[in-house]
Amino acid sequence: MAAAEAVRAAGAVRAAGVVAPGGVVGVRSGGVGGRGFAVVAEVDATIGQDMRYATARNFTGAVVDGYEEPVCLLARPAAEALRRAQREVLRRGYSLLVYDCYRPQRAVDRFVRWAGDVADQRTKAEFYPEVAKDRLIPEGYIAEKSGHSRGSTVDVTLTRLGRGPLDMGTPFDFFDPLAHTDSPRVTGPARENRDLLRRVLGRQGFVNLPQEWWHFTYRPEAFPDAYFDFPVSVASVHR
Repeated sequence: MAAAEAVRAAGAVRAAGVVAPGGVVGVRSGGVGGRGFAVVAEVDATIGQDMRYATARNFTGAVVDGYEEPVCLLARPAAEALRRAQREVLRRGYSLLVYDCYRPQRAVDRFVRWAGDVADQRTKAEFYPEVAKDRLIPEGYIAEKSGHSRGSTVDVTLTRLGRGPLDMGTPFDFFDPLAHTDSPRVTGPARENRDLLRRVLGRQGFVNLPQEWWHFTYRPEAFPDAYFDFPVSVASVHR
């Protein structure tokens, strides 16, 4: 999507939002619809969704603050780019599957509180078996601000049509150097699958975060300086 459209989208959401200290944007009752944010299922219903933070199946072990519904919301230019990527992978016999999209600041704050509670080790074996919990923030696995809160970042994998997700070498949200996109320890089909995902999304303007094979940001971002805090729900876009 052209930079001009990203600028128009930014204007639409900023008209509905209130910039608070620290760059966090609240949302007035007018919502963030129109040219701002989109419900991805309404842009392309074929994109799979497994919205982990709207369930207890995530590293916190509980539904995360701000996830009122298990829906993927993105800034409209990013949603349209994801649709283009989906068209390509469908022709190859695959589908995109998203784990997280827009993430409100209150959810990011919840992650930080969770990381600071070193007594809670319930999910260690699944999500961070080799990293001490008190190292998750210093080593960059958990941050006080997330690009997801700007609306152009998506956590995504590939599935084969009619089957489950492809082997990517680690699960989603695995806090370990093994999850680095170019980890030399990941070889064979998992390496090929990571490379395929990165190539397909890269052709549509998504840039991978090297520390997480699943993390991609569409550029230019519609809202590069904002961190939104409206809840994850269809109503947030449509009202």
